[in-house]
Amino acid sequence: MKPSEAAQALIGANRTPSPTLQEPMSTIAPIIDPESNPRVKAVFDDIRATRQTEFINNLWRRLAFDPALLETTWAEVKRVMAIPSAIDPLTKEMVYITASIINGCSYCVHSHTAAAKAKGMTAQQHGELLAIVALAAKTNQIVTGLQVPLDAVFDLG
Repeated sequence: MKPSEAAQALIGANRTPSPTLQEPMSTIAPIIDPESNPRVKAVFDDIRATRQTEFINNLWRRLAFDPALLETTWAEVKRVMAIPSAIDPLTKEMVYITASIINGCSYCVHSHTAAAKAKGMTAQQHGELLAIVALAAKTNQIVTGLQVPLDAVFDLG
């Protein structure tokens, strides 16, 4: 399966990219054959096995320039996002979407929205998530602007 086909399968839609979508310029050139490095191949193989797909996305392909960074980043992502824990997989993806919106990472907003939809996020849930993010941004700015003092009952320290 070609990477573009895998991405479409992950998203679950057979559509072409928007003509207005502009990709940011990468700060590094992609490695032509990243899996020629055994450390990179081992990480890519683990990504494939963990995610049960042949698709390796651009984040991991670009991190291949530094095998140690690739290994540590994947290990952390796998530990937090892929290993079962007290938080269900859909909620993890929705939290990741929220953090990505706040941090302004379009790539992560797109990839984790696709992952959340694949894990069952409905259009209604997506809309509610965006409403919560927008409301939090608004009230956070109001509280910051007014410098509202913390209520004693909220001080958990």
